[in-house]
Amino acid sequence: MDPAQIVGDAVEHTLTYADGTRRRVFVTSIETPYPHGKLIVSRTDTAGIITQCNQSFVDMSGYSEAEIIGQPHCLLRHPDMPAEAFRDLWETVQAGRQWHGYVKNLRKDGGHYWVYATVVPNVRNGQIVGYTSVRREPSREKVIAAEVQYRKMS
Repeated sequence: MDPAQIVGDAVEHTLTYADGTRRRVFVTSIETPYPHGKLIVSRTDTAGIITQCNQSFVDMSGYSEAEIIGQPHCLLRHPDMPAEAFRDLWETVQAGRQWHGYVKNLRKDGGHYWVYATVVPNVRNGQIVGYTSVRREPSREKVIAAEVQYRKMS
């Protein structure tokens, strides 16, 4: 994350991922509203590396498609999201089940956006070969409840 591309006053955070890797991010309080009537769609391989995405994903993330493809989906992880939420997501989809939840994503410019996400395992010949994530516009009431719950979990 390039500090020169951050819009607004930002706070620096260091994120540590499940595999032990670390990443420095800059976070602002600027929320980008979810685009009414749009779906954000992406596909990953089994390791969470982005293999496909739609234009709504590009627009909301603030990254170009070239910057997104081949990157781990945790590129969008906001520091307010507790690790436990992603642990639950991974345990669920790796077991072959759908996962649903509210997620606060980090944009390239340091801002954020909320989504209601559904992640589905892609199964071929009885084997999970990747995952498809479809994000919808979240209800504000549910976002407020998720914010409270996630603060308690952190």
